[in-house]
Amino acid sequence: MTEPHRSGVATAGAEPGHDPAPHRTPKRISLRTRVMLLATLCVGGTVALVSLVTYLTVRDNVYEQFDTSLSQRAQAAAQSVPVASQFQNLPAALFASGDIQIGLLEADDTLVVPRGAAEPPTGGPELAVARGDAEWSLRTDKASGIRVVAVPSGHGQALVLGQSLAQTERTLGDLALVLMLFGGIGVVVAAGAATGVARTALRPVERLTSATERVADTMDLRPIPVTGDDELSRMTQSFNTMLGAVAESQAQQSRLVADAGHELRTPLTSLRTNLELLLSAGRSGAPPLDETMRSEIETDIRGQLDELTQLIGDLVELARDSGPQEMVERVDLVEVVERSLDRARRRAGETEFDVRLQPWELTGDPGVLERAVLNLLDNAVKFSPAGGTVYVGLRSLGDGTAVVEVADRGPGISPDDLPRVFDRFYRSAEARTLPGSGLGLAIVRQAAQRHGGGAFASARDGGGTVMTIRLPGVTADRSE
Repeated sequence: MTEPHRSGVATAGAEPGHDPAPHRTPKRISLRTRVMLLATLCVGGTVALVSLVTYLTVRDNVYEQFDTSLSQRAQAAAQSVPVASQFQNLPAALFASGDIQIGLLEADDTLVVPRGAAEPPTGGPELAVARGDAEWSLRTDKASGIRVVAVPSGHGQALVLGQSLAQTERTLGDLALVLMLFGGIGVVVAAGAATGVARTALRPVERLTSATERVADTMDLRPIPVTGDDELSRMTQSFNTMLGAVAESQAQQSRLVADAGHELRTPLTSLRTNLELLLSAGRSGAPPLDETMRSEIETDIRGQLDELTQLIGDLVELARDSGPQEMVERVDLVEVVERSLDRARRRAGETEFDVRLQPWELTGDPGVLERAVLNLLDNAVKFSPAGGTVYVGLRSLGDGTAVVEVADRGPGISPDDLPRVFDRFYRSAEARTLPGSGLGLAIVRQAAQRHGGGAFASARDGGGTVMTIRLPGVTADRSE
């Protein structure tokens, strides 16, 4: 036989064994649909279980009542039944009206029934009652669907009474149909109610999802309206808090970039002007610069480069993560302050330091803390009068924290400026004529917050300013 031609079913241009159909990601069921299906299944399962238990309970009760009634009839008939010859003459209509079949079963398996009446089913259980081997019997004849009861009726015989179960089974069938109908209606109603509940309950989730997509697509950080006081509302409030934090972070970044651009513009402009002067003087035909002016320009350029270097270094320091960080190094704060003092003394000129330090330890970053203390010391030296003294103290407050205090006798800070001295690029009126980037105290506050503390400024009695860093920790044992 010729082998069937198989190439006709292949896609033109397709490689052998290659499935041309694209891979499709299965569509996921939405949360609302899953909630609705879950609620419908729960209600439907409950309705089905209740219906089943109801049907089984009613069926058992109906069959029990049926058997009790049939047994009572059999007992009553056995007490008043006539002899077999007279039993045959009983009118058949008397039993047919009640759908009853009756007969006398002899021990020799002879069955006597009223003339013209139907014979009840008989078998081994009924014959055992007639022979005295059993007190009574009750069974269902599978072939005819008749419930049969046999009770003793004198010596060597039993009265057999049978009644059809057809009417009872029809009633139970109608009951099952009614339960199924109402169960189906209940499931449909449950599905509708579950849909409404899912739509209402998940509306905050939809708003949260829309807001998340909006933020991802447009970076629109407007808060989401919050209604109610349930778990979803609290989740929405938490999301709004997160949006607020992101918005504040973006605003801080924008302010930092804008302020940095503003602060960089001044030294860059001066540097450009000085460089242009030097380049112009070096061109042919241009008037030369005398040594004094050239020296002044070169000095200005060095100063501007130093200012740019300090500003960029401060910006890099501030750009670091200011949130809590894992720190495992044990820091002796006295040593940190002493190292800062060594560096500050080298550029303090005639300024003296009055130092009073108490032992204190904490877990943190010694380099960050040293930079913060040095900034306070440099700031105090800058504002101190010539030959003045800067007070430097470290003492415990007795509540698990200690303070590093740096106090000067400078012009002080006005009350209006005190709340803002730790802001980035903020410079008070007294400091605008002095060199500096306006970032030193911002670095101090950031360092303190990274270590679980804070930074504060206050006026000093008798004139001047007190700068304070408060840090958690424990009293150090200096005897080791």
